[in-house]
Amino acid sequence: MADKIVIPATKRTEFGKGAARKARRDDLIPAVVYGHGEEPIHVTLPGHQTHLAVRNPNVLITLDIEGTEQLVIPKAIQRAIIKRNIDHMDLLTVRRGEKVVVDVYVEVTGEPAVGFEWILEQATVSVEAEATHLPEHVIVDITDRDENALPEHIQLPDGVTLALSDMESPIVSIHEPAEQDLGDEEETTEGEDADGETTEGESEGESEENSEGNES
Repeated sequence: MADKIVIPATKRTEFGKGAARKARRDDLIPAVVYGHGEEPIHVTLPGHQTHLAVRNPNVLITLDIEGTEQLVIPKAIQRAIIKRNIDHMDLLTVRRGEKVVVDVYVEVTGEPAVGFEWILEQATVSVEAEATHLPEHVIVDITDRDENALPEHIQLPDGVTLALSDMESPIVSIHEPAEQDLGDEEETTEGEDADGETTEGESEGESEENSEGNES
């Protein structure tokens, strides 16, 4: 099991764009904690520590909110367009034993049957799992496959189920490469048409006739 991740959080008393910009200048991330019908809690989180934690988008975090611990998972992360720094976070409170639905990445392993190519159609899928045992990814093995891999072919960890309404759309498309139609035209050398006849300048016979005409 992964090490427990604890992040200190400080309740916010100032709001608005100006307060948010000031927090980010101080390497703090504005965030809101909500869930279970409780009043939202507005906090700031240490920037560097939080950035490292959410490299796994479904990380389970223990927030230490001024001495009170609260289990949360990231629900929404807003990032700056250029620098990709975190501007704001929504954190969902969870309890041990509670199941939640999250999106996880699809990892493709293996190679399809000889002569076939593959394309990943869905980079993430929704799964339901216990809040304290959320997977980082799921696996689709396409070894020697010659047909599409569907949701039913996803390898799920114990205790994890798919939360998809569409079970027919492929996760990975597997197909034979399309053949390129080059046509029936034969290659021609410079100065010849498709029948091998000279097309640029005078033909040999014409040259001789012109030469004889000039002499006369």
